[in-house]
Amino acid sequence: MVMSLPSRPSRTSASRPILGGVLRSRRRPDDVGASGPVRSAPRKALLTSAIYEDGARVSSHASLGETFRALRSRPGGMAWIGLERPDPRELASLAAEFDLHDLAVEDAIQAHQRPKLERYGDTLFVVLHATRYDDAAEEVEFSELHVFVGPDFVVTVRHGASPDLSAARRHLEGDREMLARGPEAVLYGILDAVVDGYAPVVAGLENDIDEIESEVFAMGTEASRRIYELSREVADFQRAVRPLRQVLHALTQGFTKYKVDEELQARLRDVADHLTEVAERVETHRGALRDILTVNATLVAQRQNEEAKAQNDEIKKISSWAAILFAPTVVGGIYGMNFDVMPELHWAFGYPFALGLMAAVSVVLWVIFRMRRWI
Repeated sequence: MVMSLPSRPSRTSASRPILGGVLRSRRRPDDVGASGPVRSAPRKALLTSAIYEDGARVSSHASLGETFRALRSRPGGMAWIGLERPDPRELASLAAEFDLHDLAVEDAIQAHQRPKLERYGDTLFVVLHATRYDDAAEEVEFSELHVFVGPDFVVTVRHGASPDLSAARRHLEGDREMLARGPEAVLYGILDAVVDGYAPVVAGLENDIDEIESEVFAMGTEASRRIYELSREVADFQRAVRPLRQVLHALTQGFTKYKVDEELQARLRDVADHLTEVAERVETHRGALRDILTVNATLVAQRQNEEAKAQNDEIKKISSWAAILFAPTVVGGIYGMNFDVMPELHWAFGYPFALGLMAAVSVVLWVIFRMRRWI
């Protein structure tokens, strides 16, 4: 089954064709959903909720119930709802209103999904991983974004501080012609915002890699730990980028089948090109970190060998001088025992002979150790 973005057709209150299928009108005259009345009390999870018509924002709302009622009153309108960590009750009301599939809703509640694109009837469910580079901590922060795209609605569920889609919303609102293309244009804007958010992360990782290279060659003690941390971040980043390439590929593969608007095709291809560039740079970073890790291991081993060699040289020097000093001690100890019956004990040349023997043994040992470069 090919997954792709369709073109936005004309809509009526009776039928709304989208994604290669026909959606039956789900609007009810009252404000009662399948799970019961939709409460209008504002919730913290609701970031933004607005209704658009012909590419222009016609109303903004502080609750899901108000949004549902406003959308029902405008058969040709589109709702764009932004949520952050909603509770199951809020997602249940969305599922009842927009006929969202149970599996997609379950994924949106639990999070921890890999980037993917799935179709449930006339609704697309897209999981994206957004990133942000924290300059102060010099690390990459990851967050999850779930997007439901239907015939006349877009619902974003954010699990984390990023991405901030307010800039993407303002950009699309400034381009009424693009926004008039409907939910598919909103999905393009979200994809573009997420991929654009990868650029600062790539730049931050490049800067970290440059710094770690300098630290490695400066024999920094924390280099190995930092290389490991960077490698983990790059690997996590790669796990966010690679599946997204498959998502965009699936979308582009369906251009012809679903008669996607040519302008949207061009813009989605541009997003795919940017993502390919990011993926290539990330792969380059990973290769660079592998090389740095190899060089660091070589330098560490070399430094350890040098330290071991220096320690061995010191031990050899100490041992050599100890042996040299030990020889006179042995001679002096023998002749210092003061036995009455000892050779050379009463010899007139005994003292100079003993001193000469001490000196001779010491010199011989010094020459031997010197020839072996122990001292």
